[in-house]
Amino acid sequence: MSENMIEISELTRYYGLRKVLDRISLSVKRGEVMGFLGPNGAGKTTTMRILVGLLAPTEGSIHIAGMDALEKPEAARARIGFLPESPPIYDDMTVREYLSYLATLRGVTADRRKEALDRAMTHCGLTDMADRLLGHLSKGYRQRAGIAQAIVHSPDVVILDEPTAGLDPLQIREIRSLIRTLGGEHSVLLSTHILPEVQMTCDRVTLIHQGRIVVEDTLAGLEQRGQQRTRLAVRWNNTPGEKEILGIPGVAAATYTEGVWFITPGEQVDPVPELVRRSVANSWDLRELTPDAHSLEDIFVQLTKAEPDAASTTEVTP
Repeated sequence: MSENMIEISELTRYYGLRKVLDRISLSVKRGEVMGFLGPNGAGKTTTMRILVGLLAPTEGSIHIAGMDALEKPEAARARIGFLPESPPIYDDMTVREYLSYLATLRGVTADRRKEALDRAMTHCGLTDMADRLLGHLSKGYRQRAGIAQAIVHSPDVVILDEPTAGLDPLQIREIRSLIRTLGGEHSVLLSTHILPEVQMTCDRVTLIHQGRIVVEDTLAGLEQRGQQRTRLAVRWNNTPGEKEILGIPGVAAATYTEGVWFITPGEQVDPVPELVRRSVANSWDLRELTPDAHSLEDIFVQLTKAEPDAASTTEVTP
């Protein structure tokens, strides 16, 4: 059996003449939480709608739990739980009635239904709300109910589209914790443009920009990309001139801001040993030498710089 529960290959989608997905490929392993990260309009929701069978791709292939989702769409959909950005909530139903109705639609048999409902409500912290009307619940609990309906039939794959949108900080923290617990039991694809969401919930990240996959990596790997040429923040008591700093082997660029020099190393070159040696030899009195580390936000901005031939601005006849 394949380790990957979601496999997308060369997926392309046009809206009219506009290409909104440009040959994207990604995979989600068994039991992991994959963050599908990108700015608004990058193609995240289009990808998810294709995955769950609401849209057809123009080109490409999709496999869910080893099953060809284009050849056997109904069988593939049965292996998926989906929470769209606006959850399908019926205000006049209780939580139990709602989950029972969705479980029935998802093919959970009568003899298994109570167990399935109890498991989903327990997992999502809804047991005490079972007989409350959905219309009387807070948005946070309504979102929990939305996640519960996505897992009530024990799918292999759970797809969540912006699951914390519109929640307050406490509700966001609770939903993130819930998402984290889904990994292991399910393979989760989490769409978001919120960077802390990825850092707190995901094992790996796929970054999409203007309909193209920019990078697929672990969080540690993504952060490592930003550290490959991390600037150095340097402060001397007897500050040398720019010409002297640029003369240090391995220094590619240097800028001065509020008493601190920010030095960019060259490719595959470490200027620190020579920088320290010259500071001592020339009595510059080195007081600070620290990495000016890139945040995940910095890395996100670097990787999503617009390209002149971006797919979202190009009209091509399919």
